[in-house]
Amino acid sequence: MLAAERYDRIVELINIKGSMRVSELSERCRVTEETIRRDLDRLEQAGRLRRSHGGAVSIKEDQPEIPYRIRETTHAMEKKRIADAALTLIVAGDRILLDASTTAGYMAANMPDMPLTVLTNSIQIATELSSRDNIEVISTGGQLAARSLSFVGPLAERSLETYHVDKLFLSCKGVHLESGSISESNELQARLKQKMVGIADQVILLADASKFGLRAFARVTGMNAVHTVITDQSLTEGQISLCSNYQLMIRTV
Repeated sequence: MLAAERYDRIVELINIKGSMRVSELSERCRVTEETIRRDLDRLEQAGRLRRSHGGAVSIKEDQPEIPYRIRETTHAMEKKRIADAALTLIVAGDRILLDASTTAGYMAANMPDMPLTVLTNSIQIATELSSRDNIEVISTGGQLAARSLSFVGPLAERSLETYHVDKLFLSCKGVHLESGSISESNELQARLKQKMVGIADQVILLADASKFGLRAFARVTGMNAVHTVITDQSLTEGQISLCSNYQLMIRTV
């Protein structure tokens, strides 16, 4: 592989995963780690990526979110099955937090009208649950992210700090089991979800199999913060084995 081809390959891999370590790139490109370090230095100087400790990250920092209406139709059947399984974990009297994911939106659409407190940063979910007589809905407020129909930013983060919930139903852009990380496409969403994890007794990760193996730009939290993963049956045996390393419950639907 010529140096120019290797540069393009490195940038492509990092843009897909969000970040990569020198050792990973060395293995993928079949050159020494020292060669990769020199490549990364050159690529950073050229403005094609940013160096980090032990590797590099994509400079596509604020990657545009996929609009809600498009996400709603992507892996829709898997998301609906995951949402139905998640609903079985809710009992009357629970205080729950739903993020602005389409899977959480499917949960809201089918949520029974029983005594619950639902905290959310999603306009879609707040609207969906507004007709339920027995569900108290609390919105975070904050800066409107129009593409995801959600509230983000400092005001939304401060709002979360005033609450405590029994269960958080969390989705994400990527689940990378090898590094034990959950990630989002942009920093605003990641920061808000970090706050969500911090106020919940239980963190229930809702992720279809397409999310596994991906590392998006901004890290949300580690897998050790998750108590339960609900995913679809497309997960491989190897991925299930890696999940078991984090001592969490796995439910496939």
